[in-house]
Amino acid sequence: MPIHVAAMVPSSSYEISVDVAVIGAGAAGMMCAFQAGRRGRRVWLADHRNTPGEKIRISGGGRCNFTNIHTDASRFISENPHFCKSALNQYTADDFIALVEKHGISYHEKKLGQLFCDHSAKDIITMLTRECQDAGVDVALGTTISDISAADGAYRLETSRGSVHANSVVIACGGLSIPKIGATGFGYEIARRFGHRIITPRPGLVPLTFSEDVLDLCRGLAGVSVEASVRHGNISFDEGLLFTHRGLSGPSILQISSYWQEGGDIAVNLAPTVDAASALLDDKASHPRQDSQTALARILPKRLANRMMDQLPGKRALAEMADKDLRQLGEAVNRWNVTPSGTEGYRTAEVTLGGVATDDISSRTMESRLHPGLFFIGEVVDVTGHLGGYNFQWAWSSGFAAGQHA
Repeated sequence: MPIHVAAMVPSSSYEISVDVAVIGAGAAGMMCAFQAGRRGRRVWLADHRNTPGEKIRISGGGRCNFTNIHTDASRFISENPHFCKSALNQYTADDFIALVEKHGISYHEKKLGQLFCDHSAKDIITMLTRECQDAGVDVALGTTISDISAADGAYRLETSRGSVHANSVVIACGGLSIPKIGATGFGYEIARRFGHRIITPRPGLVPLTFSEDVLDLCRGLAGVSVEASVRHGNISFDEGLLFTHRGLSGPSILQISSYWQEGGDIAVNLAPTVDAASALLDDKASHPRQDSQTALARILPKRLANRMMDQLPGKRALAEMADKDLRQLGEAVNRWNVTPSGTEGYRTAEVTLGGVATDDISSRTMESRLHPGLFFIGEVVDVTGHLGGYNFQWAWSSGFAAGQHA
């Protein structure tokens, strides 16, 4: 029996037959399309947006953190933590770097193995579109998919251009993050209609929000950043933290947000390289007349130190403060426990956690175990990377794997 998704009448009339139809001209979709095209497959690549690679374009501050040299399975979150290994081994960070170098794109490494374009993220988009052109991919931008049916081992897509018949369909629609660039849940809808289980999607790599007490503190410190260690349960990240008008952001917060669950707290060390209590007690012993606020400002940014001291009565010399008060102050620096009220949501989330469950997808080919010829790749799948280029590498790797078999 045919399986349908949201039937509508196409606005124009044409009918074509292809080997592979790829839905979504983002990172994973373009990679899959030209890999399949290189194999001599006739490929049709569609996207409802009028330009390809929108998420690539805005990533990395416009310079695209396109991979990470430290990529391995431990950098990914999934109900099945082993699922990503096969694709990552088939197409590695080194493989994508070789492609970048082939196209003469200059790049540089930032901290923690992150690779960025020297010039612009558009260089990566240009590279991918050229590869698609060279592989003979038929690119249909500004095209919506209104209906998909499967019957007799093939697929029929009704689109705003007309009908497309395909032996294989690859779903590369992405997730729900950053709706302003056109993100939708279409990929999940397709997966559900074809019998696939969906791990409940939620925003990932997203700033955290707080109730009024903590929010007032954050607002007063908006723009202040520190190198922090942020922990939730057994997971911790040592990276930058930024106070904002809405709460907390910065790499350490974005990272921990992918693990944080509603109602849980996070432990923030605002000075992870310093035992703040010991430092304050040492200063009291060696400089007893020093103002306590000045001493704290040697550990933290001045605005943050001033705000923390505002919580204590008066501004006193260290000698006037009891040791237990200094220990308590140090504890507040090294072990600030707060409970987020939520996140900023998909509007600012860099990725979507959850997605199409991996139990009915081949880890080697990304093909559905329920419907031969149906593939799921990229962000729509329940595989989410840490911050720092890992999600793009998953797009390249999963796209490559599907492109060898679709």
